Amino acid sequence: MAQKRSKRYQAAVKLIDSNRAYTLVEAVKVLKQIAATKADQTVDLAFKLGVDPKQSDQMVRGTVSLPKGTGKNVRVLVFAKGAAADAAKAAGAEFVGFEDLIKQVTDGFQDFDVCVATPDAMSEVRKLGKVLGPRGLMPNPKIGTVTDDTAKAVKECKAGRVEFKMDKSANLHVILGKFSFATDDILANGKAVIDAVVRSRPNTAKGRFIHNCALSSTFSPSIRLDVSAFLKS
Repeated sequence: MAQKRSKRYQAAVKLIDSNRAYTLVEAVKVLKQIAATKADQTVDLAFKLGVDPKQSDQMVRGTVSLPKGTGKNVRVLVFAKGAAADAAKAAGAEFVGFEDLIKQVTDGFQDFDVCVATPDAMSEVRKLGKVLGPRGLMPNPKIGTVTDDTAKAVKECKAGRVEFKMDKSANLHVILGKFSFATDDILANGKAVIDAVVRSRPNTAKGRFIHNCALSSTFSPSIRLDVSAFLKS
C-alpha cells in the first residue's frame, strides 16, 4: 500500500518541477519555500552512485567537515590512556577512558555519536565490532578516528565533521545541517558535501559516477539536483 502523504507534502510536490534538475542554489531556495514547519528538520543530500557495491575496490566512504556545522551537539567517546586521554578531555570529549569504557559499551552504553581511539587501544576496541559496527561507529584510520592526536579528532567531530558510506545498493545519504540554517550556510555545507563525494570516486569506477543527487529535509519531497558543475572541476 502506498504511503498516504499529508496535504502539506502534496502541495510541496506541486511546487517542484519533476522534469528538471535544479542547481544547488535553486534547490535550496525551493526547499526554503516548501519545507517550513515548526519542527527544525534535518536537511540532507541523497546520491545514487554509478559503482558496483559488490566490488570491494569500488566502496565509497569518507568524511567531510561541514563549514557551518551540523546544528547538533555531537557527543564524542574516546578510547585512550595517558596523555592522549587528557588531550581528549581538554578538547571537549564527553566520555574518555579505556578498560572501564570498553566494559560500559560492551554492557550496552550507547549515548554517544562518534567514537575515537588511539592506535594502541584498537587491539581491545576491535573486540567491540559487533556492538559498534552495526551503528557505523567503529573507529577507522581512513576517516581520522584512529589517531594519536585525539584533541584534533575531537575538535573536528565537534565542529561538524560527518562520515558518509555507500550502502549495498550504491546509495549514499549525507546530512547537511538543519532547516533553520541560513540559506548561505546550507549552500556552503552542500558544496562541501558534493565536493567530498566527487573526490571519493574510486579509481576503478567507470563511466558516470553520480547518477542522481537530490536535496530534501525530513518532511519534504526531494528536489533533483544538477551536479555537472561539480564534476567538471
